[in-house]
Amino acid sequence: MAKLIFSLDDKVLNEFPLESERTTIGRRPTNDIHIDNLAVSGEHAVILKKGDDFYIEDKDSTNGTEVNDKLVKSYLLQSGDLISLGKHQLKFISDAKSKNHISNDSAFEKTVFFRPAELAEIMREQAQAEPSTAAPDPVISERSVLPLAEKSAPAMAVGRIQVLNGTSVGRELILNKALTTLGKTGVQVSVITKRPQGYFVTHVEGKVFPIVNGNSIGSQAFELSDHDVIELAGVKMEFYLDKV
Repeated sequence: MAKLIFSLDDKVLNEFPLESERTTIGRRPTNDIHIDNLAVSGEHAVILKKGDDFYIEDKDSTNGTEVNDKLVKSYLLQSGDLISLGKHQLKFISDAKSKNHISNDSAFEKTVFFRPAELAEIMREQAQAEPSTAAPDPVISERSVLPLAEKSAPAMAVGRIQVLNGTSVGRELILNKALTTLGKTGVQVSVITKRPQGYFVTHVEGKVFPIVNGNSIGSQAFELSDHDVIELAGVKMEFYLDKV
């Protein structure tokens, strides 16, 4: 059972079980969690339940939403996280381990499986956006994109991503495949493609687009530069290149 412990100045005021798929937080009395404080917007934030995972999303509030003293737009909550709204705090407690959280035994480096037609369409859109330099459409296997991910790209500086937050902070993943998928099917998925002209990140699935250096990249392929910070499902990763 997941819940939020509501407090002010270290004094517990209430507890809210997170049983619904959507729990709203704000100053208006119509919110599921009503916080009567001028620092809190009318519709400040929302908690979204997706399977065993819980996300907090800021609703373009005036003062923003902080988790563990850092401003967030969309964040995958872990048990013990502290949400700050003005002077009030909501502590997230859950006895379920998030399946999407990166850990040493997680599926962080595994390929996410797609329907062949879906991935082919993504790659076609990228090729149309860059007709002069994009590679031809890849051959997609009947069951997964794993054969594509194993194909080597032309020699170039090798990219890496390093995890910046969570229990796996400092962990690195070498981007030496033509296609690397990150995220969780049904929640938020992106792909990093390795092309002759560089590395590109593209949104694949989910309502929230990936964030690079604090800005949403939208639906188009985004070319990564050395030391760009990518945020996907609450996990921050720094992209950098090994110079050749």
